[in-house]
Amino acid sequence: MSQHFPPDLLYADSHEYVRRNADGTVTVGISAFAVEELGDIVFVELPEEGAQLEQGDSFGTVESVKAVEELVAPMTGTVLRRNEAVLTSPEDLQNDPYGDGWLLQLKPAPDAVTDGLRSAADYAAQVGQA
Repeated sequence: MSQHFPPDLLYADSHEYVRRNADGTVTVGISAFAVEELGDIVFVELPEEGAQLEQGDSFGTVESVKAVEELVAPMTGTVLRRNEAVLTSPEDLQNDPYGDGWLLQLKPAPDAVTDGLRSAADYAAQVGQA
């Protein structure tokens, strides 16, 4: 998989990304770098719709043949939708982390901040891909 980091996304140090949607919601997923580091993904656990997430808190796991990694909320908000396809076909996450492999759609809390999230260029530099 090519290591690319779409410039319209913001990235967390823990490798989650945030995409701002036109309707004010955000889409959350994990970066191609994280997917490649994990290897073959075999299981994904995500919160139910309506769950409240706090920035920095764990909200699920991604399990691969190598490791189980916690997912960390990149911002505070309410889960509007989770990607059911990724739960039944974890390979979607591996094959297309920025498209079909998204994890959650959130309604950001009114006071939600993106402090600590990085631009694509800064994230690429962090993971040694710049």
